[in-house]
Amino acid sequence: MAKHPVNLLIRFLMEIAAMLIVGVWGWHETTIVWQQYLLAIGLPVIAATIWGVFRIPNDPNPAPVEVPGIVRLGYELFLFGFSTWALFDMSYIILGYIMGIVTLLSYATGYDRTLKMLKNRT
Repeated sequence: MAKHPVNLLIRFLMEIAAMLIVGVWGWHETTIVWQQYLLAIGLPVIAATIWGVFRIPNDPNPAPVEVPGIVRLGYELFLFGFSTWALFDMSYIILGYIMGIVTLLSYATGYDRTLKMLKNRT
């Protein structure tokens, strides 16, 4: 179940890992130092801001901007999918597989959360 403390911990760690991966990927995308800092800091800040601002109605935390569950789910899948791809793009193949498998397992074991999100519309 998605409410299980271990699953919640894993999802939290996945969120932190995704933000770190996006930052590392941004750093590796250019050799110009100021652009490296801009991407390494800016991309995770943008990703975290979107993560925190756009929430579904009835989320346990207040939603600054309410969006349909499918939009929130789509953003989550995009972020986790992008971070998985970014690991492969940076040649961290084993870490890419680990991130992808953990993401799939998290959504598979938290299917009740996914269904709740899909039914929750603004």
